[in-house]
Amino acid sequence: MNLDPAVPVRWLAQFIGATLVGAEEQMATGLNEIHKVRNGDISFVDFEKYYEKCLHSAATIIIINKAVECPKGKTLLIHADPFSAYVKLIKHFRGFEPAMQMISPSATIGEGTHLQPNVFVGNHVQIGKNCLIHPNVTIYDHCIIGDNVIIHAGSVIGADAFYFKRRKECAVQYDKLESCGRVIIEDWVEIGACCTIDKGVSGDTILGKGTKLDNHIHIGHGAVIGKNCLFAAQVGIGGKAIIEDEVILWGQVGVSKDLTIGKGAVVYAQSGVPASIPGGKIYFGSPVEDAKTKMKELNWIKRIPELWQRMLEEK
Repeated sequence: MNLDPAVPVRWLAQFIGATLVGAEEQMATGLNEIHKVRNGDISFVDFEKYYEKCLHSAATIIIINKAVECPKGKTLLIHADPFSAYVKLIKHFRGFEPAMQMISPSATIGEGTHLQPNVFVGNHVQIGKNCLIHPNVTIYDHCIIGDNVIIHAGSVIGADAFYFKRRKECAVQYDKLESCGRVIIEDWVEIGACCTIDKGVSGDTILGKGTKLDNHIHIGHGAVIGKNCLFAAQVGIGGKAIIEDEVILWGQVGVSKDLTIGKGAVVYAQSGVPASIPGGKIYFGSPVEDAKTKMKELNWIKRIPELWQRMLEEK
């Protein structure tokens, strides 16, 4: 998430109650998770095994729960609970903004776009030209939708990320990381009925130009879907997954988080993708393998009773 105008680190330290170490004249220009950070961003780290990754990332301002050597040119904000401090910043810079009517007056809707009855369009949403939004679609705040997009009935665009920190010592064990990202839907995308597309925690969930989604599909927070992809019903994509251009996922394929599916890959129905796979191949199974190899394996498994019986007869 961008911060406009930029914010002085001295103010940040005072606001969250942190000790400031390092460059004291920095200006923060964004809030981002570690995998999305850019120069000028604020990020946070609260596990020692991730210290090095965060300290040497592109992040300029780092909220951390231990005094460590500050890398040159960076600012550390030392705080006992970086997670809560980060959430406090999100709530301040992109807090909940109540809706007063079905179509927010701060939304912009392009020429030729038609909204069917009971469509909800939140605050600061941008919808392009010649779109068709069917009944009971919900579009949360700050989402951006391109031109010639079709969204079918009952779909929800921009719900919060499914992201929680477990705190075993508390009565309420799961502490919510508030979302300040967006959903961006590019031109000529079609989204089926009852789909759910979550916003990024701090960055954007993106559906590339020309991609088509069937009904009952879930796209997790921060996922980036390429151009001209085709997903059949009940596909589920984990958070921060990267699906490159022209990927086809058939019905009920499950894709784990933090992985990449290469350009032009095809995954057959009911398969599970737990790790990154190269493009240009056909996959099947759970976990997925090359489809031809997996089919041969299944054929041999079917023959086990026959082979067992033959072995007994030869004794």
